[in-house]
Amino acid sequence: MQHDDILQAVYQVILERKANPSERSYTASLMAKGIDKVLKKVGEEAAELIIAGKGGDRQEIVYETADLFFHALVLLGFYGIPPEEVYQELRRRFGTSGVAEKQSRGKENS
Repeated sequence: MQHDDILQAVYQVILERKANPSERSYTASLMAKGIDKVLKKVGEEAAELIIAGKGGDRQEIVYETADLFFHALVLLGFYGIPPEEVYQELRRRFGTSGVAEKQSRGKENS
């Protein structure tokens, strides 16, 4: 399974849990708590990845990145945004210098 295939497969499960919530589903319970809870989890996972990156433990970095990817997919699923839209944006940026790309969005100091 390729990288975008597994992300798409996880996203499909997220959409299924959103459409057919179950008390036993972490994803469904997270979505039922609303966008603020989803965003809080994305922030927590980002912070945990930062800490893992600082620690330099390869497996911990991989684990925390997977958590962040998952929760980012939950956020996309909350709004019904397919991962393909993110892939398209990455394709658009590919081959463009980061400085030029930020300037094109008016975010020179980001």
